[in-house]
Amino acid sequence: MGAQAAFPEPSIRHRPILRPVLGKRAQPWATSSALLGADIVAIFLARAAAVMLWNWFRPAIGLANFLGFWASLGLFVATYAALGLYGSGAFGAVEELRRAVAGATFVCLALTASLFFLQHTGPYSRGLLILSGCLTAAAVPLVRSLARQVFARQNWWGVPVIVLGTGAGAEALIERLRSHPEMGLRPVACLGDESSLQRDCAGVPVAGPLAMARALAAALKVHHALVAMPEVAREDLLWMLDDWDTVFRHVILIPDLFGIASLWVSARDLSGVLGLELRQNLLVPLNRWTKRAVDIAGALILGLLTLPLLAAAATWIRLASRGSVIYCQEREGEGGRSLWMPKLRTMHASAEALLMRVLSSSAQARTEWSRHFKLRKDPRILPGVGPFLRRTSLDELPQLWSVLKGDMSLVGPRPFPRYHLESFGPRFRALRNRVKPGLTGLWQVSDRAEGDLGVQEALDTYYIRNWSLWLDLYILARTVRAVLFPRGAY
Repeated sequence: MGAQAAFPEPSIRHRPILRPVLGKRAQPWATSSALLGADIVAIFLARAAAVMLWNWFRPAIGLANFLGFWASLGLFVATYAALGLYGSGAFGAVEELRRAVAGATFVCLALTASLFFLQHTGPYSRGLLILSGCLTAAAVPLVRSLARQVFARQNWWGVPVIVLGTGAGAEALIERLRSHPEMGLRPVACLGDESSLQRDCAGVPVAGPLAMARALAAALKVHHALVAMPEVAREDLLWMLDDWDTVFRHVILIPDLFGIASLWVSARDLSGVLGLELRQNLLVPLNRWTKRAVDIAGALILGLLTLPLLAAAATWIRLASRGSVIYCQEREGEGGRSLWMPKLRTMHASAEALLMRVLSSSAQARTEWSRHFKLRKDPRILPGVGPFLRRTSLDELPQLWSVLKGDMSLVGPRPFPRYHLESFGPRFRALRNRVKPGLTGLWQVSDRAEGDLGVQEALDTYYIRNWSLWLDLYILARTVRAVLFPRGAY
């Protein structure tokens, strides 16, 4: 047999270390119910908005069409359930977005086709169904994201998991899950090597050796296991996985490949050998053309919608300070070429002199600047208008012109000044140079100014290696939320 079979299966009945775990448990049924409720609210709001909008074009559309919503609600819920959106397994945000949009598209097409083939004469409209489906595809992911943020800190949110491993890889995994509770994977206990004497792993109690997996899963009624044991020999790990597959319904192996592409990895059978095919989506010409088409359409629409905001902001800046309303700063763009990036001016004309003065007089300011290249209390910022524009990121709106010109993209790694880039290694800078810088990016919607250089590098690397149109749509949706509810920006 393997390494696990060498140990007798111990009892956990009297282990006091697990008593706190039993009192605070994630409840998968409650999590599924919360997501179901969020979907019903989103579908209801989308239908109401569709009826109101379509009524402008066809005044005959009214209450009867809204009541028809209830007939399609069951089909929406059944479709989402079939796609696994109410199951206990955890999807990433981008995969959840893809499934939610796919489900809404299917229901919309099915209902529209049924009206066409059945020649339904009741209070229904094909145009209303299509508009309702489009709004539902947008509303469901947004309301789900809001529900995750609202409920993520509740003890009942998510599913309990057992982490198999207590080494550095397991600690890094637990810390990652703890910093992203919205994912819903809640470690309740760890199992480690027989020789390990540690009582906890990154704050999660270590219940005992790996041989306790079956007894612990039964006692805690846990069906998910995360295997983070890169230090275990391959043959031993294979035997352990064979046993754990009979204990847990879901076993997720975390390989020692942190940082590698994780979204678009395809398993390949190489004559009995598992291979992982990695795809660099941003190197595919069709994907780059699609991204460029979305950039042009999005920049045109956003530019027209935000013209009143730009005019109001420009007037405010002019009243607050003399000088140009817009300034351009040199940044590094695709291929390492220089890029002149326009922004609404949020600083005094003597900004550089003010910065040098505070850095020369404060060691704390120098330390903060070296980590973030930003200051929380920045003397350069214009009072009133400056903090508002920077907190909401509205000072970036002139860059829509750079997007139209093709110098930038709507989504991508943010363009940094050269002094900022010099703090990164050559490999990361070469990776960034493969793509166009973005008006918004994964770092901006995740950590914003709270992320240090390490966070910036990790998130930008993840985006470049895992790009997809779905990921761009997810970041754009998160950007709207970051602008309306700013956090960590200064």
